[in-house]
Amino acid sequence: MTKRIKHSLAYLIDKSSRNKTSEAEENLLDDFAFNHYQNSKWNETSMGNPDEVSQNIYEGIQFRIRKRTFRPYFKYMAAASILFLVGLGFFYKPEIVSEKQLTFKTSDIPKSIQLSDGSKIYLAANSLFQYPEKFSGEERNVSLLKGNAFFEIAKDKKHPFIITSGEIKTRVLGTSFHIQMSKTKCEVIVVTGKVNVSSKGQSVDLIPNEAALFESQNLTRQVAEKSFFVNWYATDLTLDQTTLQQVIAILQYKYGVSFQLKNEQVLTMPLTIFIKKDATLENVLEQINYITNLKFKVYGQIVKMN
Repeated sequence: MTKRIKHSLAYLIDKSSRNKTSEAEENLLDDFAFNHYQNSKWNETSMGNPDEVSQNIYEGIQFRIRKRTFRPYFKYMAAASILFLVGLGFFYKPEIVSEKQLTFKTSDIPKSIQLSDGSKIYLAANSLFQYPEKFSGEERNVSLLKGNAFFEIAKDKKHPFIITSGEIKTRVLGTSFHIQMSKTKCEVIVVTGKVNVSSKGQSVDLIPNEAALFESQNLTRQVAEKSFFVNWYATDLTLDQTTLQQVIAILQYKYGVSFQLKNEQVLTMPLTIFIKKDATLENVLEQINYITNLKFKVYGQIVKMN
């Protein structure tokens, strides 16, 4: 119903600005605006002085459409229209403005944080996350600014949880999933529940064991790697007869590093390895080096095989 009202109002206003409305439609607009002006309430603390606001709008309209003839009470209609659009959530959302934004940053090991709604975020090493001190709007909006994270979102059907990560938006009501970002791509992997991922007019709905990959401006649905079906940020992980390539993939996401290999043939090598949830990258690499006789070493955010 609200969407229908928004559409009809926008259509009539646009039509009126082009002098295409009939007398009946013009009267309908006038009666609508004046009625809402009479029944409107203004919060001067959060919305400013009503006379100044309505005058500014009125002057702007006069400047843009100088040849148009307006009713004497048009500036009141402008003020009333603001109140009506505010009520529909068109552009003024004081609850979002008032949300104090915080940041959560990790260094060389993963860490977790619990949000005001009970949701828990497990942030990989070398990652940056932004969130409000307290959710107060119709949506729960956060941003993954850098790196990778695992999300366990508290269920709230009335307040969707939306994560902005680079050029994509992930929308959920209550579920768990990974988001993994790099300079060239972003991937969302669902563990439980349903997730919607969208970007640039593209949209995919995901269920458990599915992934969305955004790369080269394209969004595609894929089958997820089975090693991502658990929250390995917060859980001890045993990888049994897993290829080195899969182990490296997990280490890259968990610790926010990249690997440089001189010999890619070793990637097919199977190994069994135990990764403790709070283990450092160096400890994990020591295991791999001992089992495989390879020589991995950390150089900043790059792991090289010497």
